[in-house]
Amino acid sequence: MARIGILGGSFNPPHLGHLVCASEAAAQLDLDRVLLTPVAAPPHKRAEHDPGPEQRLALCRLAVDGDERLGICDLEVRRGGPSYTVDTLRELHERSPEDHLTFIVGGDIALGLPAWREPEAVLGLARLAVAERSGAGRGDVVQRLAEAFPEAPAPLFFDMPRMDISSSQIRRRVAQGRPIRYLVPDPVAEQIARERLYR
Repeated sequence: MARIGILGGSFNPPHLGHLVCASEAAAQLDLDRVLLTPVAAPPHKRAEHDPGPEQRLALCRLAVDGDERLGICDLEVRRGGPSYTVDTLRELHERSPEDHLTFIVGGDIALGLPAWREPEAVLGLARLAVAERSGAGRGDVVQRLAEAFPEAPAPLFFDMPRMDISSSQIRRRVAQGRPIRYLVPDPVAEQIARERLYR
């Protein structure tokens, strides 16, 4: 049995904010491992300047390399097409039914959970863990989810240092020829430069 955290996203590209979120979740929620899970295709929005899912997966591998608490889940990239959390959690549960899954989101994402595909199934397959962010307070999240899913367990919360880093900001900086060191892990910056991504 293992306590596994799942952190999904486009990771276009992965940056230090993603890694801090994964690291804090692992530490504060006593998880054995947190898996970065890049989408093949976001179901509700177009990934801007997307170098492709395989390239984003490779960047994620570089980002977590050397940290035994962090890993990669490539299910959504291998499956292809729009990525739905419920499908990924079901497959992970079928593969290792003894594992305890924790699905990690930001507060803003948690507020939108009722509009997801099969949200009750998501909450049945994994415990929801919420990184607190400005604009989506703990009370708002608890109230919204309790109203929508009165039978579901209350979400877990963990603190995350405020980091104003976004993938879109990094893509813009690359396109403008500005440095991205200290915003992404060095191997990610090197791969972006080597492959001339986001230019």
